[in-house]
Amino acid sequence: MSYLSIRNLHKTYGDTQVFSDIDCEIAKGELITLLGPSGCGKSTLLRCIAGLTEVDGGQILLDGEDLVPVAPQKRQIGMVFQSYALFPNMTVEQNVSFGLRMQNIAKDESARRVAEVLAMVELGEFARRYPSQLSGGQCQRVALARSLVTRPRLLLLDEPLSALDARIRKHLREQIRAIQQELKLTTIFVTHDQEEALTLSDRILLMNAGRIVQSADAETLYTAPVSAFAAGFIGNYNLLTADVASRLLQRPIDKQVAIRPEAIALANTVGGSEGIAAVIKSHSLLGNVIRYRVEVRDVELLVDVLNRSAADLYPHGRHVSLTIDASAIHEVA
Repeated sequence: MSYLSIRNLHKTYGDTQVFSDIDCEIAKGELITLLGPSGCGKSTLLRCIAGLTEVDGGQILLDGEDLVPVAPQKRQIGMVFQSYALFPNMTVEQNVSFGLRMQNIAKDESARRVAEVLAMVELGEFARRYPSQLSGGQCQRVALARSLVTRPRLLLLDEPLSALDARIRKHLREQIRAIQQELKLTTIFVTHDQEEALTLSDRILLMNAGRIVQSADAETLYTAPVSAFAAGFIGNYNLLTADVASRLLQRPIDKQVAIRPEAIALANTVGGSEGIAAVIKSHSLLGNVIRYRVEVRDVELLVDVLNRSAADLYPHGRHVSLTIDASAIHEVA
């Protein structure tokens, strides 16, 4: 039996439908990421689960209890927002203990739990500081600690890292994942960042236009997208119409085709049985990867190659041989 079950959930604002017929099942201790472009309904879905936004129909069952009629403060759900929402006139310790005071937890027990959770997020030495004395990453950890200290049945994270710089974001997402696994805490994480989703999740729910397009683990979502949208949103697939794909692959193709750029190999040898003749049109340096734009059989493709050495760089106009891994060619809806 699923720990969290969302059934036939609907939400509209006036004449605008945010999402309809949302159905998903989440196991206890699972970290699920809601991934999708801005406006697809993922944050609204999270707020509906938290009780901050009313639903127009459907059920949200948490451990068998329907949460829809339950007030937000009685759902025992922790939520961390993109904005830290800390009280500026309270210390770190006071911010974290606020929820416990609302629950009338005894002072000794409260102090023990606050110290425990601050150690977990590596902020024990900052307990007496105020939010204005902290960095953005530290403030977000305070917000996380404030949610964890109440021992929620479910943790919701609404793009909590998007306002942070890349280095802090990477460190904090690793910390969130480690804490989540240590506590075996059922968690839903909202993001539009595919790297975050791929590195954090047990499973990803890819959303678009108010619907769940695909539900899968990171490996499946990346290697076997079910639609052109899924292929276009995850990674940098080459999306080809059936006619273009037929010309490229020299065989009849009935549907759109998605080909991963790293599944295409380049070599100096031109033509012959070893590959297809192609020409380098341009290249972009992406750190450890070089992304080439090549022309082959009047089709332009993106090809990703590891940046091993500057001496291996193919210049504009170079004739090369191209081979495509057949297992990486996916027909998509």
